[in-house]
Amino acid sequence: MALPKVEDARKLNDEELAEEILAVKRELFQLRLEQATRRLEKPHLFKHAKHRLAQLLTVEREREIAAAKGE
Repeated sequence: MALPKVEDARKLNDEELAEEILAVKRELFQLRLEQATRRLEKPHLFKHAKHRLAQLLTVEREREIAAAKGE
């Protein structure tokens, strides 16, 4: 599985972006839980989830800055 592209995150509207951020945070929580109970079989999924979360939060911040400049 390849790392997701930031262009995909930029195509989302604000509501979808917020939902995706929550979904990735839940996924990270699940991965941490599996790691703590030693059931995690694919540790590379941490990298993918953290990378995706960083992309989504960056896009969210870019939009906040653009909105502030537009006021």
